[in-house]
Amino acid sequence: MFRSGYTISTIEAELTTRHFADELDEAKRKQLVKAGATSELLEEIESGKFAVPKEDLEKTRRKMEENDRERTLAAEQAKKNDAIYEKQLLRQRTRIFKHGPDAIADVAKGNLVRFQNGNLVSVSDDDLAEKKIYGLYFSAHWCGPCRKFTPKLVDYYNQVVKDHPEFEVIFVSSDKSADAMATYMGEAGMLWPAIEFGKLANVPSLKKYAGDGIPDLVVVDATGKVLADSYVRGKYVGPERVLDDLNNIFAQTASTQVAANR
Repeated sequence: MFRSGYTISTIEAELTTRHFADELDEAKRKQLVKAGATSELLEEIESGKFAVPKEDLEKTRRKMEENDRERTLAAEQAKKNDAIYEKQLLRQRTRIFKHGPDAIADVAKGNLVRFQNGNLVSVSDDDLAEKKIYGLYFSAHWCGPCRKFTPKLVDYYNQVVKDHPEFEVIFVSSDKSADAMATYMGEAGMLWPAIEFGKLANVPSLKKYAGDGIPDLVVVDATGKVLADSYVRGKYVGPERVLDDLNNIFAQTASTQVAANR
């Protein structure tokens, strides 16, 4: 206000209305003097003439503490609500799918193809015999974000599949034709199987794992239980996060196996 050209009387009136709630130490005194404050004004500030009444400060402190408590309670309730929602979502999903030792394989068998030597060829049902963890990948060639993420998934798959033969990705296409799906698989270098385009209608239970958009990667175990998802509590967190979750899943599996062998 000093540097803006306000008069001392105007500043005093403003201080009377708004009050001065700070301690006037030497550093602040020098700043006020440099800004144009008179010695009379400084003395009045120091005398407490413009100070906030103690009862007002106490009310403000209590109000701030009350607001903090309300925010803390709201945050705790939000966490509880999130946990309840996540459990409800999991129950809803698990009711959709057949549970059993081969729930995913049972649905996929007879419906899978693989890109090989420039063509899509049928996948033997035996290829899923030892699989325990599946990455259901919902994607399409026409989807720009999908084409951006798919190379990351290809690299990840190529790195882990040898050490984790229990893991398999199954591509569930949202392409507009079988040719578009085949082109996508070939260009991206997908080595994993896919639901045959003409048989997508045969796997509604797998398609129900999909979220509202793509790319969407959902990790499930053989019984159909969701282990990681690109959607968390209805919010899209992306497939990259699922790759991090997969690393944790593999690490936990390895620890369990080591403990079992001791």
